[in-house]
Amino acid sequence: MMKVVEPGLLSSIQDNGRRGHQESGMIISGVMDTFSLRIANYLVGNEEGEAVLEITLTGPTIEFQEDQLIAICGADFSATIDDKPAPLWRPVAVKKGSTLHMKFSKVGCRGVIAVGGGFSVPEVLGSKSTYLRAEIGGFEGRGLEKEDIIRIGERSSSSQRIFERVLKKPVDWSVSGAYTHDVYSRSVMRVIPGKQYEDFTEESRACFFDQDFKISKQSDRMGFRLDGENLECGLNGDMLSEGVAFGTVQVPADGQPIILLADRQTLGGYPKIGQVASVDLPALIQKKPGEAISFEEISIQQAQDLFKKREKEWQELKWMINMKLEGLDGED
Repeated sequence: MMKVVEPGLLSSIQDNGRRGHQESGMIISGVMDTFSLRIANYLVGNEEGEAVLEITLTGPTIEFQEDQLIAICGADFSATIDDKPAPLWRPVAVKKGSTLHMKFSKVGCRGVIAVGGGFSVPEVLGSKSTYLRAEIGGFEGRGLEKEDIIRIGERSSSSQRIFERVLKKPVDWSVSGAYTHDVYSRSVMRVIPGKQYEDFTEESRACFFDQDFKISKQSDRMGFRLDGENLECGLNGDMLSEGVAFGTVQVPADGQPIILLADRQTLGGYPKIGQVASVDLPALIQKKPGEAISFEEISIQQAQDLFKKREKEWQELKWMINMKLEGLDGED
């Protein structure tokens, strides 16, 4: 079990999302940073989509009431365990009675904590993800609060093996910083033109790709509101609502774009000027309010090629992690 001493700004349990129910109006939700989700879970021997604790801007303080295996990935929250620096991007054994403390993120915006065995919370419509507005899923349908006690699931055989070996001898390796930097470092987001792209004025189309936009403080898990020059669409009258995705860039009547994120609605009625390529979503969600981003136009084919390349890199990374984890048994 884990006891929440301080919850941080927003700490919630999220997995890969509540899929298959959008036709009934249920949003997907889920973790913002799927890149960190997959790696953190793999490092502790969980299934890739298992629920993690997602933290935002300011991290929590957690007391471990049992020995646990964890991995912290994503933004750098200057984490410590019993006042000693806690390494990122590697499996870490935490002993009963230890305290994990996380501060304000000095690099990035969101991180995840995976625990061997996952979090023992009820599934709602096949997912453990917290849908904050509807108050369902996760831990009692809300973000964590002080004094909450979170139960941990039973570790798999793979997770138990990693835990026993790391408890005996902490690992001295992490996922390469060069690899994570390549994923997170982008400020120019690659975008596929949206369905209504041609309905925007020529000036607005050029402006969309030529200017920098600042992420507004009025942003959350539902979407990033952007501040910049107004974009004008020539459509007259109301649009029929259409399906939207993670990374859809909508432009409401005020001309300021909104990038839809994990807690987006199932349908959108504003014109869509673009769609952020999935490979750039991890970099996008790590941006803090006030930071600037810009856009670069690419084709659907280019976006697909980038996705295939990223998935190939992920398979290679899994192989390297697996070799390291298997090597634990051979160490003295």
